[in-house]
Parts: sequence; structure tokens; C-alpha cells
Amino acid sequence: MLLIEDNDELAEMVMDRFLAEGHAIDRETDGAQADALLIHSHFDLLILDINLPGLPGTEVLRRLRARGDRTPVLILTARSEIDDRISGLDLGADDYIIKPIDFRELAARARALVRRRAGQASNQFVVGGLVYDRAAKRATLDGVDLELRSRDVHLLEAFLSSLGRVLSKEEVADRIYTFEETPTLNAVEQAVVRLRRKLEGSPLRLRTIRGLGYIADVRD
Repeated sequence: MLLIEDNDELAEMVMDRFLAEGHAIDRETDGAQADALLIHSHFDLLILDINLPGLPGTEVLRRLRARGDRTPVLILTARSEIDDRISGLDLGADDYIIKPIDFRELAARARALVRRRAGQASNQFVVGGLVYDRAAKRATLDGVDLELRSRDVHLLEAFLSSLGRVLSKEEVADRIYTFEETPTLNAVEQAVVRLRRKLEGSPLRLRTIRGLGYIADVRD
């Protein structure tokens, strides 16, 4: 998840909220820098302010969609005029929330957008006896809680959101680590091995595809 917001106080509160819920979240403060980052990096969700230095949020959004990038975008702005909201949505935003914000609503809207991207109708992923609740960040296997650390939760959610699709080690690292962390590919491998052990006995299988990365699928 990427927050593009130049207000330090607001950004800190938003990031604290999502980190407390177990999300990996990064931040950019400048529109031009965010645009350059988004050319090469991909996120599950963008939370985008409109009034940014360097490049307006509307231009960041326009360029994102012009590149064919369909990452969900939640606009976060003080502009409350209906024309501003219509303009943002017409440029390709998926949702719009006006400052001052209720952080519970922001978190709920973010979950809904990530669900929609993954084709999920609810916050729960159900794979046989394995149940993962995105809102609660809780996984159970045959009704028994799995003891997952924060990193395990990020990784499980990344795989469940990408069932049947190969994720490179770099993509996995982007999903589970923040900018401040500098993981090695070996650290990614260890994280996958640890989660694989915790999922033993479940129908979810994490397979290594040599030279490409990993794929999550369901055992027959």
C-alpha cells in the first residue's frame, strides 16, 4: 500500500492506523516522485492526496491510468465540491474520502477496494478448512487459530490475493516490506518457508517456480 500525502501529521496518523492493522504501508510526499516510483513499483492500493508539491494528485492519477495501471486509488482530499469529486472519479479514482477523515471509515474503504481488486465479495478468504479474515488479520485452520506473525499475515494475504499467479521474489518483497526495510532475496525465501510450515495440513499450497518465484494454488 502506498500513501501519497505531504501533510506530515495526517500521514503519520494514517500510517499508524494501517500499521496497527497489520498492513505494510509506504509513503511519498511529492507527486513527481510518486509518479516516478509508480512506473516501476506496484502496490495493492494507493491513497492519494490531490494537493501535492511537484505534481498534482490528479496528474499522478491521470498518468497512472494512461499507463494502463489498474491499481485501486482512494483519493484523500480537503476538496468537498461535487465537481472536484466527479473530476477525480472520471480520471479513474475508485473511491473518494474528504478530510477531516474518520480513520475507521478510511480503513474500511481501503479493505473494500483491495477486496474488489481480488474479486472478493467479503473480507474472508475461504480455502477449504483455511479461513483468513482480512479485517481481523486472523487465520484459522479447521477452526483453530494459526499463530501468525505480522510478516506471515502480509505474505498470506499477498498469496491469497494472487491465487494461481506467479509472484516474483521482488514482488513478494514489495508486498511484505516497507521502504525503510532492506530485505534480501534470502529473507524472502525464509519468510515463504516459515509460512509454508505454518500452513501444513491446509489445502493452500505455496510452490516455488524455479527462476520465476512462487505461486499459491489449492491442492486437489
